[in-house]
Amino acid sequence: MSTTGQIDLVIFDCDGVLVDSEKLSIEVDRRVLADLGWSLSHDEILHRFVGRSASRFPAEVEAHRGRPLPDDWEAPYQPWYLDAFARELTAVDGVEAALDEITTATCVASSGAHAKIRRTLGQTGLLPRFDGRIFSADDVANGKPAPDLFLHAAERLGVDPERCVVVEDSRFGVQAARAAGMRVLGYAGGLTPADWLEREGAIVFTDMRDLPELAGR
Repeated sequence: MSTTGQIDLVIFDCDGVLVDSEKLSIEVDRRVLADLGWSLSHDEILHRFVGRSASRFPAEVEAHRGRPLPDDWEAPYQPWYLDAFARELTAVDGVEAALDEITTATCVASSGAHAKIRRTLGQTGLLPRFDGRIFSADDVANGKPAPDLFLHAAERLGVDPERCVVVEDSRFGVQAARAAGMRVLGYAGGLTPADWLEREGAIVFTDMRDLPELAGR
């Protein structure tokens, strides 16, 4: 199965699609939440946070605690993430070969901050493939599952939404792509169950080597 109709832009999520970061982030998230007094399982974190903008994390923690976090609440925890990523982060298996075959224009549209996106793409050697075509939830008013980020990326690159295909690995990302009027390919080779992505309307695949054909190259 492949998408139908002309594709002029392939929009990639970053975490879990280009860089294999989700399992690392969830484990550190679990430790951070426990330190803040909220014990959540791996699956609960996956369900609540994966694919959402970074601002969702402190908002839910504050709602759970019933009081605001201090302005510098992240400072003690940033080294935890940086250390895990420095030691273990890799590109998603097969994504470099897939990118070599895709001749359509590409970009990144991620819920992460610009600095984080550039750091993880740089560490895995993928940054030169997308430099100058990277969009963050920080660029728009509403993060995923709102369509704002994907629509912003398409507008900046001058492509109509219906001629875009999004590659996502989270149900919130799939919801955002569908709300933007874009076709969406759901990568289920990571942590998110395939049925979560399929229920949201994605064409699901599990091997990045299949992506070029699905994306129309």
